[in-house]
Amino acid sequence: MQTTYHLLSAQELSTEILDSIKAKFKSKPITIIVKENEDEIELSTEMKSILNDRLKEDEATYLTLNESTDRLKTSIFIS
Repeated sequence: MQTTYHLLSAQELSTEILDSIKAKFKSKPITIIVKENEDEIELSTEMKSILNDRLKEDEATYLTLNESTDRLKTSIFIS
């Protein structure tokens, strides 16, 4: 049996969570693994600046996913 708890910060860890784990698993052996959320990316100042510059671009020049893919396919087959 497996249970996953997703917390926004370690500060949310409470005795209620521990009591819940104790009630669910009773005297069975368990393993507790604590890891930092790897899905979150911290942007550097440079990355934020690049994104802000992109927001100022003319939307009329944007490429759709299909247009980008077609251009990549064309350039791969031409090479």
